[in-house]
Amino acid sequence: MSQNTVFCEECRSDVEYIVKALPMTGKIKNKEYRYMGREAHCKQCGALIYVSEISDANLRSLYDVYRTQNGIVSLDIIQAIPEKYSIGKRPLSILLGWGEQTFSRYCDGDLPTRQFSDMLIRIYNEPIFFSELLEKNKGSLNSTRSYEKCRRAVDAILSADSTEERKINSVIRYLLNQCEDITPLALQKALYYIQGFFYAFYKTFLFTEDCEAWVHGPVYRDIYFRYRDYRFDPIGKASAFDSENFSSGEKAVCDSVIHNICCYSGKILERFTHNEAPWLITRGELPISAPSDRIIEKSIIGEYFETIKKKYNMVNPNDIKDYARDMFFRI
Repeated sequence: MSQNTVFCEECRSDVEYIVKALPMTGKIKNKEYRYMGREAHCKQCGALIYVSEISDANLRSLYDVYRTQNGIVSLDIIQAIPEKYSIGKRPLSILLGWGEQTFSRYCDGDLPTRQFSDMLIRIYNEPIFFSELLEKNKGSLNSTRSYEKCRRAVDAILSADSTEERKINSVIRYLLNQCEDITPLALQKALYYIQGFFYAFYKTFLFTEDCEAWVHGPVYRDIYFRYRDYRFDPIGKASAFDSENFSSGEKAVCDSVIHNICCYSGKILERFTHNEAPWLITRGELPISAPSDRIIEKSIIGEYFETIKKKYNMVNPNDIKDYARDMFFRI
């Protein structure tokens, strides 16, 4: 709870107020959504009072739930696009063939249509796609300077991607090549366990990316949007992958997770993570069904899996099987 001062209509004076978190219901497009919101109450008389910042935060929480349940791009991703590609909101909107203020409205919280949402997700996740758009529509930009600045940013991203593939993408391709069938939910959990157990054995994290404490367990946001259209279906098998790209330690952890973790369904692995400290600590007071984009701090992941390694007397990654079996029988 936090305390501030605001005008209370019942007391007719400026008073301190107390903020309480509680489940709320809001309606968007004639459908109700439940979310965690906040209310401000006068500390003297207990009356409900209006605080603009709290009202705005509640509206965003409602919209966040709507976005998550309907597969609409998050506000965080929308706001990150201009910075990622060094382009202003208005030039970006023009480049995409939208109204001049359309992207700005989305940055301010307006909900995009599914078509525009999918376009924004693809732009954020696929720099090469955005690069093609930039070249195709650069004539629509009013300033050569805007194009050149954006071009430099895109080229820097593409250059970095081509120099060294992101480790998480290498691991995904290996998982999709080795697993007979793996759903998006199971893929997310496999990445989480590879990250955790790799740290436990080698005292460093394999991925730089953060995962978030979503309703269904730890989730790597970009990976979710990449494969979300598969929903509950297995992701297509990847072509042959040269495991020589991995160190012996990286391959050992990946292989052990494939054999001992990926043998369980995504829903079973979701129950695993719901009983583990990283997800529980990060979610905190949130109800189990409340959407969240809270990042599971790497330090929490590292500490938990180090503890598991010691508890099960793990000598090498093959020993992961003991923990996986124990978790399965426990749930």
